[in-house]
Amino acid sequence: MAKWQSLLMSVLLLALPLAACAPPPSDNADGGGDGESSDSASQSRLDVVKNRGTLICGVDGGIPGFSFVDETGEYSGIDVDVCKAVAAAVLGDPDAVEYRNLDSTERFTALAGGEVDMLSRNTTWTTSRDTTVGLEFAPTTFYDGQGMMVRQDSDITSLEDFEGKAVCVEAGTTTELNLTDNMREAGVTFETVTFQQADPAYAAYAEERCEGMTSDKSQLIARRSTLPNPEEHILLEVTLSKEPLGPVTLNNDSTWFDVVKWVTYGLIEAEELGITQANVEQSKGSEDPTIRRFLGVEGDLGTGLELDNDFMVNVISSVGNYGEVYERNLGKESQFQLDRGQNDLWNRGGLLYSPPFR
Repeated sequence: MAKWQSLLMSVLLLALPLAACAPPPSDNADGGGDGESSDSASQSRLDVVKNRGTLICGVDGGIPGFSFVDETGEYSGIDVDVCKAVAAAVLGDPDAVEYRNLDSTERFTALAGGEVDMLSRNTTWTTSRDTTVGLEFAPTTFYDGQGMMVRQDSDITSLEDFEGKAVCVEAGTTTELNLTDNMREAGVTFETVTFQQADPAYAAYAEERCEGMTSDKSQLIARRSTLPNPEEHILLEVTLSKEPLGPVTLNNDSTWFDVVKWVTYGLIEAEELGITQANVEQSKGSEDPTIRRFLGVEGDLGTGLELDNDFMVNVISSVGNYGEVYERNLGKESQFQLDRGQNDLWNRGGLLYSPPFR
């Protein structure tokens, strides 16, 4: 008996380190709020979107030119067109998108919980968001800067003029932090009036509950157009920050992130190559090998992304190239008439640059 006890003890001692090295039981709950099966936890979001047949895209929904829903329920704006571009690439249909309006405090929670597949919602790329928050930022679609809007008759011309005054700002944003930093540097004592959503913030500013309204300059320009008397409000000649805005996915899903990233780059590359919504079909007959690869006539770039090789044909046919998207929503064809500036191509003095499609 002692011999068998000794043998049994030896087996147990050998088994213990093996048990210690074994991985813990997996948690099959995906944490999503969109009704996906538990199997989706181990899938790329690309598979989830393909199986669902719809892209769920988190947007703001209240910023004309970026993402705005009108009285008929139709969405428009540069952020909306990015959602459509991704849907066109993945599903072949730019209208296969379900939009979710998210305020600044709930957007990251909705993404982390699986309620949305991606954000295309005036979100600034920062170090902490890219690391500790666990986000992946696709290429910047709009280079912006934080500004300050005041009433024209307020006699406010600089940040120093806000001594003892109030500024309205959306809570949980880099905007709020930048405001505090700039006022501290200027030595200004002021009051911050915060709101969880943008609509109440602008309403408070319109009701003169604060002397200034701060946000990205593009948002201020867009929102000014919705005020009762837009001409009575001006933007100060100050820039409080750098604000690179673009689509966002969750960390640790490179398959899905690569799709969103390269579709976004594709909009930029299409403009540089001169491929438009009107000529994309004709361009497939080009002898230029760069264009032929880009449009999937040659090569297998789409295969590497788990997409059809002509995915960019679907994208451009649906929304056009970046220049067309910009001009339609913010530029010459829009009510805002915003110059391209730093949002132009790199070879025209701007910051937009796509890596090679090859």
